[in-house]
Amino acid sequence: MTAGSRASLNEIRAFHARMMAAASNSRDERLERAFNTVRREAFMGPGPWQIVVNRRYLETPNDDPAFLYQNVLIALDKTKGINNGEPFLHAAFLGAVSPMSGETVIQVGTGTGYYTALLSVLVAPGGHVHAIEIDEALAKRSHENLVSFEDVSVICGDATSMELPDADVIYVNAGVVAPPISWLRALRPGGRIIMPWQANDRIGLAVLVTRTDEGYAARALMPAFFIPCIGASDPAQCSKVPTVGDAWSIRSIWLAGERLPDETAVAIYQDLWFSNSAV
Repeated sequence: MTAGSRASLNEIRAFHARMMAAASNSRDERLERAFNTVRREAFMGPGPWQIVVNRRYLETPNDDPAFLYQNVLIALDKTKGINNGEPFLHAAFLGAVSPMSGETVIQVGTGTGYYTALLSVLVAPGGHVHAIEIDEALAKRSHENLVSFEDVSVICGDATSMELPDADVIYVNAGVVAPPISWLRALRPGGRIIMPWQANDRIGLAVLVTRTDEGYAARALMPAFFIPCIGASDPAQCSKVPTVGDAWSIRSIWLAGERLPDETAVAIYQDLWFSNSAV
């Protein structure tokens, strides 16, 4: 590119991919390739687009896809407040949960499929992504957008109540007060969940859960707020609400049917509890 000339869309996308690799805090070189391969504009619908800034929607001047390669939310359904999430945050999620070739992923909250496509690229070859979206219109759009991704199954349904296949990764795109125990039980040994834990109005944390031989290890990674997950966002199920400091201190999750809460419990729910003690 000569001095003063505008970068091409390919150059913009390639630099965006480099930024995502840096934001992932991971040394996995496949992340940069995945972000460079999957075109965000292919999943956002026709432009111009609505970009979210401080809870306000600003329309891009035109349908130039270059506007999409920023760390911004893009409206998918403005009336419902559903957006395509910030790339920096999802890059960090992907870096933390580290999907590998051949693994099975369950994605909760597919939207229109952009991050589904990235997951698909990361588990290829030999992997599979079960993409679950509760909104019928979004599930339809996601199915259409992902038709060329043979290792993706798009399912319209409620991931909190359906029977789930065994999985190596569960990637949650909606805020949960507490994860359903069906998600924990679906994890294979060594399996990981990345989820936005929104214990109350003041707490929104990305939490990484790993199934070990001893139990479910958990750690808070960074602030993260998403729209509530239907079926897993009822605060009434909580009998002990954590403080902000307690929420950051979590180190494990226990099923109430297997171990009763003890003095290490920082958050207690109907079916499970969070502890500040390691597994």
